[in-house]
Amino acid sequence: MTATAPPRPHTPRPRPEAPPPVWTSSVLAPVAAGLATLFASTSLTGVVSGWAWFGYLLVAVVLIASTGLALRSLRAPTIVVGLAQLLVLLFLITGAFTTSGILKIIPGPDALEELRGVLAAAAEQIRVGLPPVEGTPPILCLVTIAIGLVAVLVDTLAVAAAAPAATGLVLLCVYAVPAALAEDMLPWWTFLLGAAAFAALLAVDGNHRHRRWRNREAPGLGNSASTLSAPVGVVAAAIAMGLVIGTAVTGIGTVGKLPGAEGTGRGGAGGFGVEPFTQLRGLLDQGENVELFKVYGMGADKRLLRAFTLDTYTPNKGWGLAQNGRAQQGVQANKGLPPAPGDDGAGPARDIRIEPTNWVDNWLPIYGAPRSINGLADNWLYDPVGGAVFTTTKQNAPAYTETASIKEPSKDELRLDDPRLAEVPQQFVQVDRVDPRVAAKAKQLTENESNNFDKAQAIWSFFTAQNGFVYDTKTADATDSDALADFILNGKRGFCEQYASAMAVMLRSVGIPSRVAIGFTSGTPKGDYLSISSEDAHAWVEVYFQTKGWVSFDPTPLLDGRAVVPPYLQTDTSSSATNDTQEVPSAPASSAPATGTPRDPGADLGADGDGGQQEEEPLWPAILAGILGGLAAALTVVAIVRSRLRHRALMRPGASSAADREDNGFLDNQNVTNWLPLIAIGLWVAAFAFLAAWVSWWFALALVVVLGVLGTPTTIREIKRRLRLQKIASHSPAAADAAWRELMDECADRGLPLSDGDTVRVAGRKVVEKHRLDEEGRTGLRTVIGVVEKSWYSDTPADDQELGPAFDEVRKSLKRNAPMSWKGRLFPRSLRRGKK
Repeated sequence: MTATAPPRPHTPRPRPEAPPPVWTSSVLAPVAAGLATLFASTSLTGVVSGWAWFGYLLVAVVLIASTGLALRSLRAPTIVVGLAQLLVLLFLITGAFTTSGILKIIPGPDALEELRGVLAAAAEQIRVGLPPVEGTPPILCLVTIAIGLVAVLVDTLAVAAAAPAATGLVLLCVYAVPAALAEDMLPWWTFLLGAAAFAALLAVDGNHRHRRWRNREAPGLGNSASTLSAPVGVVAAAIAMGLVIGTAVTGIGTVGKLPGAEGTGRGGAGGFGVEPFTQLRGLLDQGENVELFKVYGMGADKRLLRAFTLDTYTPNKGWGLAQNGRAQQGVQANKGLPPAPGDDGAGPARDIRIEPTNWVDNWLPIYGAPRSINGLADNWLYDPVGGAVFTTTKQNAPAYTETASIKEPSKDELRLDDPRLAEVPQQFVQVDRVDPRVAAKAKQLTENESNNFDKAQAIWSFFTAQNGFVYDTKTADATDSDALADFILNGKRGFCEQYASAMAVMLRSVGIPSRVAIGFTSGTPKGDYLSISSEDAHAWVEVYFQTKGWVSFDPTPLLDGRAVVPPYLQTDTSSSATNDTQEVPSAPASSAPATGTPRDPGADLGADGDGGQQEEEPLWPAILAGILGGLAAALTVVAIVRSRLRHRALMRPGASSAADREDNGFLDNQNVTNWLPLIAIGLWVAAFAFLAAWVSWWFALALVVVLGVLGTPTTIREIKRRLRLQKIASHSPAAADAAWRELMDECADRGLPLSDGDTVRVAGRKVVEKHRLDEEGRTGLRTVIGVVEKSWYSDTPADDQELGPAFDEVRKSLKRNAPMSWKGRLFPRSLRRGKK
């Protein structure tokens, strides 16, 4: 008699709480890293005005995160992922900030050279600018590159290295730079956003580490909600405590206190200034029009108001100050001034009172040849060589009264007066590396003239509409490696910086001393004063004559009534010389601003100004992107909340029966809200496409193609899945067939293609063995197999009321025990089967 072993006791294993889906650790990590980078970048509000830069950063972060997600799903090495992210960032920079990229976005030698010039211009603007600086294209480019590199580093640390805590040092550096540069304290909300995003990044990582370990339950760790939320609670409490204590103790780092607290932070003086530099290519970014000065005593005279002069030309860059202004010297401006060149002090003078209104700079504009300046502190200096009043730091200027000689020389006086070059400072004569074509053109224009005035007038008369020159807020697309030659010989389109720079170089190339003056046109009469605004900012040329000093020549063909044409350049009917005149069109006044030199910290970034002859960049792509993004965000929130509520309902102890489970869960598939995730994803893609189109249509097209290639297979598979689930939930006659086809596709996507020649039971055994289904999954699979067999082989109707909950159990068991790779999600193998 054979002894039988006693049966082994079986302790029912409690049904485990459904773990978070696999994509939580794959998608939420890069999303949280991207949000942390974006929220930390809000600290730039302290050093860059407006919000246009945020759109560029949003596109850059989304591209970087998407590139990393796609390549990691294909198991690409970390170094390859990082290099690809840098390449995508370079494509974005090329398409958005250069005009000579291959297919607009691929960087070639010309695009890289243009990008180098853009970054050099950004560095110069930062050097001379007063935070918050205006968001010119060079500044936007620099910000996008800097934060884009931060996004790559944060994504690598948080996702590839699984060390999100290390990103704290990187994000802290993002805050440190604006905090060190900003004149005012950073707003409190930027710290709150950054800290919250960093806490979310840590929470996502902590949740993943607590809940999952190699696709299994983490050993020795509880799964209670309170345990999992403890790190989040600690971090949130630390954030709140730090903000409250920091606000109560000091105002450093934030503007004032938390909302509702008493007191205000230190305010800074906002205002305008002008930069001591001109550019040869670029876009005029004027910003809003703000009054800068009120001028009393000028009457109806139209005169140019000079802030400073530039004496040094750098090829392919523009005009600036020698040694970046470090060698500039002067005498106290409120004391007796040395005679200005060309003024012997004997002629009549005029008292002119200038009242700054929104002017913050280290330059003070003056008229003509100053004899005295009253109302200034001792720290203001006058440079008799450069003809400028300046101080060493930017500050609010007081009202001051200038006594000046503003007498204009006659044409005949200037023709008889050439300078002795030995007495002219070398910086006003020297010019290096001028393109031979530019020098040849200047020589051609002046070869029949016998004196410097006629030569200067010949060059001045060259910049007219008759010769193809057009005033525009944007220079023409680059067609030549030399920017100056390109403007003079090819493009012939730009604003005052290009015209003044070109004429000054041509004058020096034929031996005439010249410099570029930066200041303002005559302004607008208002009552008893002239109102000079940011739109009056201007650049022109000054030519040196021995007994008359510096004489103004303005080559910019303005059409807005702001042109100042002195008597010596006006039409002389007694002269037959064609070079004595420059036609000044009497076209209706344009709203085009006069120059691109003003810097307005309060203006919205990316504004092109009202350019008259150039259409503004269309805003509708950005507006549409905002609308679609708002809808996508709302649907995303609804989908997430609905998913969480459904999950909790299914996990309730009282919801364990089949009827409850069907009512609470599976029947939702016939509701239109079940399609919310797909609709939200479609809206997000459309929003980012239109946002990219605002930057570059080529970039938008490339983005749509990439997302289409990556997302179309997944979308098709998801639509098929949801249509089948709808049939099952609605108890359709084809429900059993839909369930079996969906099960075959689920297995195919996981690398187990089931043969159509296998019986239902043979296929079921393969699924259990290959995917290691747990008890709940096996029970559900037995029910599904029974319903399918009855539907296919029996005349007795199958009890399809059990099909939905049972099939739901099978799918959940597959997710728990055979999670699908991202390669399987992006490129489903089931689509190759051709089954419906």
